[in-house]
Amino acid sequence: MATFKFELVSPERILFSGEIVSVIIPSAEGEMTVLAGHAPLVATLKTGILLVQTSESNGKEFFVNGGLVEVNQTSTTVLAEQARFLEDVDASVLEAEILTVETRIEGAHTEEDKKRLRETLVQLREFKHVFEGRKAA
Repeated sequence: MATFKFELVSPERILFSGEIVSVIIPSAEGEMTVLAGHAPLVATLKTGILLVQTSESNGKEFFVNGGLVEVNQTSTTVLAEQARFLEDVDASVLEAEILTVETRIEGAHTEEDKKRLRETLVQLREFKHVFEGRKAA
């Protein structure tokens, strides 16, 4: 299988850098799968799970919350506002994220900022619901 260079970067650190087979990205337009040779694009991330397939039988899952993805024919880079290994996420982490966004909404100065933060809050709450269902299964 063809591979390509992938990097997942958060403000704190590089969470992943290496050759991969594919990546499933939660973009604002919907989930998208990127394979080697993908057409170039730039998209906005939404809250969700990013799945990196490192080989035909192995993968890694990450929680991402906001940011951008840049795809070209030889590489894909995700610049996430927040990113963690999925195993480091639990209900308390998600509750803290929700509380942070709620506080930021109260302090937002423009309607555009408030709208963007409300959308993030909805995404976080939806993700928390799905995440809790997934953990229970």
